Amino acid sequence: MARLSLDELAAHWQHQLNRFDDAVKEGTAEVAMRHKQELADHFYAALLGHGEAGALLSHEDVKTRLNNSLQGWLVNLYSSQQATEIQALIAHQHKIGEVHARIDVPVHLVLHGARLLKGRLVELLHQQLGPAQRSQAASYATTLIDLAMEIMSQAYAVSHERRSRAEEGYRLFAVTQNMANEKERQRAALLNWESQLMFDHAMGLAADQLPRLRASEFGLWFRHKGAHGFEGALETGLIMDAITEIDDVLLPLFAQPATGEAPHSPTQLLREVREQSRSIGHHLELLFEQNNELESGRDTLTRLLSRKFLSVVLSRQINYARQAGNSFAVLSIDLDHFKQVNDTYGHEAGDLVLQQFASVLLNQSRAGDYLFRMGGEEFLVIMVDVNDANARRAAEKFRQLTASETFRLPQDVTINLTASLGLAMFTGHPDYQQLLRRADSALYEAKHSGRNRVVVAAN
Repeated sequence: MARLSLDELAAHWQHQLNRFDDAVKEGTAEVAMRHKQELADHFYAALLGHGEAGALLSHEDVKTRLNNSLQGWLVNLYSSQQATEIQALIAHQHKIGEVHARIDVPVHLVLHGARLLKGRLVELLHQQLGPAQRSQAASYATTLIDLAMEIMSQAYAVSHERRSRAEEGYRLFAVTQNMANEKERQRAALLNWESQLMFDHAMGLAADQLPRLRASEFGLWFRHKGAHGFEGALETGLIMDAITEIDDVLLPLFAQPATGEAPHSPTQLLREVREQSRSIGHHLELLFEQNNELESGRDTLTRLLSRKFLSVVLSRQINYARQAGNSFAVLSIDLDHFKQVNDTYGHEAGDLVLQQFASVLLNQSRAGDYLFRMGGEEFLVIMVDVNDANARRAAEKFRQLTASETFRLPQDVTINLTASLGLAMFTGHPDYQQLLRRADSALYEAKHSGRNRVVVAAN
């Protein structure tokens, strides 16, 4: 079914309004205005008690802002009568539907909330309006909520379909970089972890100090990228199980007293860890053999990710962080005075600077982190599994490396540049746009307070 235009939706909305007397519409609007706080409290009290909805609404900022937003929504729903007001109201319903899709609010929860709202509003109308108006007012009140839900659902479906296509594209792309290079890189990362484990054990480190595979370069890459890129393959699950077996079962056993060749002796445990590591390497080889190189979604100049998959990556990181109890950070980066490079040396020189800066970012980042070129001289880094202190140190390191880098241009010309950076930590808010806005605001402050600095967004 084709999506209706704004004018068509407005005409349909106006037709529904014309079915009811002005007295009914005014009475309904008055009751909604008088009891907006009670209706909003009733709505969110019920949803917060719902397990699936409670997880999405648990963030304090969400609870506070949504309660106020719902009150305003109720007032606007029943007070908008003029053509321009109706068009603005419909556009707002579209926006709400898109936000619901972005933070993955299930449609059935939205409809459940609408049913609760309609039920309580009808009760209030019956209590406070005369017998002649009650039936018409109830019909009017529920009709407008149903219309709003229909428009929201339409916008939700369009956004969700777009997101699903991006998800599928990213699933195929997520393993990143040239397949052959990535395979060798991750095999080497796995061997490096194994060697580090053997060395640390030989040096007498306690069991809780031994390096965990899930926190290694390989572990970060596989949990945040490889597992998604190879989603659905049998080997993916086997690798995840092996990581869990090593980190949660075998390594803690090193805390037990050494007893020669007993079942849980250090020698036997090292053998078992090595067997699990070899199994991971074997399954990884099979996964790479099953997939070809995929280039869609990569910036053609820097080979970093383009913004095509930014929404997918951020949505996945938010879901992962909320489920695992971990945090992550978004770092917005802008090269200072980059326009002068293009104006002075030409666009070829500017391109070389961007490519070299991308290499600086790649060399400093970890395997599990995500690097995006947002356009022009703007870049973005998603740093996974970091706390506030680690994220600040990493951002400052990026700044220092940029300032100390010698950028090489044609004809053996060299220049130095600096960068401004805005850092925002994930606070639990389910909408990634809020996180991006905070990082952008911090970047704006960094650029307008002297450049060549890191500004951290307030939580």
